Amino acid sequence: MSEELLLTFRSPPLPFFIESNRLTYPAGGEHPNRTNLGVFDLLFVNKGSLHIAEENRRWTLEPGDVLILRPDRWHYSTRPCEEDTVFDWIHFQTVGAWEETEGNQSGSLRGDYYTYAIRLPKKMKLTYPDEARLIFSQLHEAAKSSSHGAFWDRQQRFLHLLQMLDEGWRSDAAKAAVSVAERAAAYLKLNYRSPISNTMLSDVLQLHTNYITRCMTEVFDCTPQQYLLYYRLDQAKLLLIKTDWTIARVAEETGFRQTPHFSRLFAAHTGMPPLKFRKRFTM
Repeated sequence: MSEELLLTFRSPPLPFFIESNRLTYPAGGEHPNRTNLGVFDLLFVNKGSLHIAEENRRWTLEPGDVLILRPDRWHYSTRPCEEDTVFDWIHFQTVGAWEETEGNQSGSLRGDYYTYAIRLPKKMKLTYPDEARLIFSQLHEAAKSSSHGAFWDRQQRFLHLLQMLDEGWRSDAAKAAVSVAERAAAYLKLNYRSPISNTMLSDVLQLHTNYITRCMTEVFDCTPQQYLLYYRLDQAKLLLIKTDWTIARVAEETGFRQTPHFSRLFAAHTGMPPLKFRKRFTM
């Protein structure tokens, strides 16, 4: 059975830190058996070996290994530690959508023009374990404090850790695709008021149109022109609510040349024409 499992979290909302600690199991010690813990349990081994399972999947975690256990499954030790084993654990949770898929499956959760799909491997070996150890130590220290500032400190450090895991597992090709997609998205957002063709985008990024389209489809699940349309419509929604501009001016300000064309696209996207949308939120 494949161990290449991927956890995907649709954000926002972002997963949030609950608690953490560093434990040492002596030789003969083992991880407790638990069912439906209710939180994600992230484990990072510093020294020794940790033998653990989730339902019918089993792992032996060595130094530098990270494993994320689900909140809705049975976790248990498969055998005691053979030597002193030091590991960090973090409990975290999300109120947003998440899923676990086989590594070769695309899954149903994707990012788009305003959300991001955080993808974390269920098990991975960290490329920079020393940096991770430092983050874990800082998290444990912040977790001991109950001050308001400590809350923000541990959430930020936890998100830094998630970012490191999200970026660290990808192949060079996948990292390149994300980079290209994000560069294209940034250009589209910055220039959405002006006409932008695929050829123009290709000239700016110095990349072939087909490659840019493939990267954006993989990362955002839409083509550059679809991304541009969605972003323009989203900006139009904001202007309809925040200003008293005419529909024609809203269309012009968001990159649509013809008002009737804008109205048709807006109605198809939101289920109501622009004027009705405005009245719904301003009356």
